[in-house]
Amino acid sequence: MAMQLKTSMKLSQQLRMTPQLQQAIKLLQLSRLELEGAIRKELDENPVLEEFQESTEDEPVQKTAETENTTPAETADSPEAQAANDPRQQEEFEWENYLDTNYKPPQGVSGGTEEIMNYENLISTTTSLHDHLMWQVGLGGFNEEEQHLLAILISYVDEDGYIKTPMEEIATEEECSVEELTEMVPFLHEFDPAGVGARDLKECLLIQAKHLEEDTNDLVKLINEHIKDLEKKNYAGIAKTMNLPLEDIIEMCKIIYTMDPKPGRVYMPQDTQFVTPDVYVYKVGEEYMVALNEDGLPRLRISNLYKNILKGDTATAAGKQGEGAQNYIQDKLRSAVWLIKSIHQRQRTIYKVTESIVKHQQDFFEKGPGFIKPMILRDIANDIGMHESTVSRVTTNKYVHTPRGIFELKYFFNSGISKTDGDSLASESVKLKIKNLVSDEDSKNPLSDQKIVELLKKDGIQIARRTVAKYRDMLRILPSSKRKKMF
Repeated sequence: MAMQLKTSMKLSQQLRMTPQLQQAIKLLQLSRLELEGAIRKELDENPVLEEFQESTEDEPVQKTAETENTTPAETADSPEAQAANDPRQQEEFEWENYLDTNYKPPQGVSGGTEEIMNYENLISTTTSLHDHLMWQVGLGGFNEEEQHLLAILISYVDEDGYIKTPMEEIATEEECSVEELTEMVPFLHEFDPAGVGARDLKECLLIQAKHLEEDTNDLVKLINEHIKDLEKKNYAGIAKTMNLPLEDIIEMCKIIYTMDPKPGRVYMPQDTQFVTPDVYVYKVGEEYMVALNEDGLPRLRISNLYKNILKGDTATAAGKQGEGAQNYIQDKLRSAVWLIKSIHQRQRTIYKVTESIVKHQQDFFEKGPGFIKPMILRDIANDIGMHESTVSRVTTNKYVHTPRGIFELKYFFNSGISKTDGDSLASESVKLKIKNLVSDEDSKNPLSDQKIVELLKKDGIQIARRTVAKYRDMLRILPSSKRKKMF
């Protein structure tokens, strides 16, 4: 069997994820807050990058010099400048000429953003549950040993106000006796907020009943033996078991419902995060215009110092040391240009996606959320000539400010529900109808999921009961058995 050596050529295509492409994809899916952090980090690490600041009255010479070197074609009122600032016309970007200009994200329509309050400048302080309890220890007249034991117990109080760690485990970790800890628990139960330091829900309610001076035998028995029936609102069953009139049971339940099942949440830190929109939609006349939100995003440019070094205008050390410095600057320069290019691409993509959404969802902007249309990622991807995965990244954690409120861009993408007349209705519209039906129901006779299905069918909406249950859970609406109110 003869063996032969042959030479052949094969042509193939492979998609390689270059570092620049990875960076562009990463920036595309970042939220606005994460993008600002990434830019600030790059500004700290890359000396070639600098933040461009608006010229002030203290810099008249520099401003005059820039004005003298500007040709009429470069003024803001010229058609060339307007086209350069319009994201719809920026299909290609000449990065070779970028070093002579500063970066400014593209903008479709200006105005309006200066009226948005910067909530990050609002500072407030709150007292933690731990500090509030330790403050009461200092006022209780306890000796040093008792204060030490109470401090141990307080350190195991969770954010809801409970001590869920077993006393044996606490005693082992803190090197004290279970008896000593157990003796101090009743003192902790006397502290504010009422119910703090309880081991479970039952004990929490009993402590609050004692604080309310409502620790009658019947109320204590109801809490001890009928917690599950209270959750199901089975008042008739409780009355039958306790052999008491239904009216008495209802009165005791009213007292219990005034209690707080999580007493510690009053002192939970309010971690409120205000949404800053990435893009604005304004109605100008009869049309809706899209404007990118540039407020807060650093405007980047290449440092003149390092440009001059590369051009040879500044004397550098000779030999290998000077060559190493040049290579370092070149590397940082490429990184800076790619960052600026990626940010520019991100902003332009957000603009194009939002503009396409506005075009597809005209009824939403004109009439409200009840008229949102079924729309999938492919609809927008085909419209703007991009891949669905790109549209998905753009719409994640990106928010748009509209005349109808602030919405995540993903809000506008939803499946369709078939109607009896052959049309389709957006799932968001169906959710809104379910929410309205529940809000208008009789609280003493709430609508079951099957009844909601029947009511929707009268409006021509074909939907299964399990789908109603799924949408109800998404809307955080309890089942009908738990929505029922006797008083």
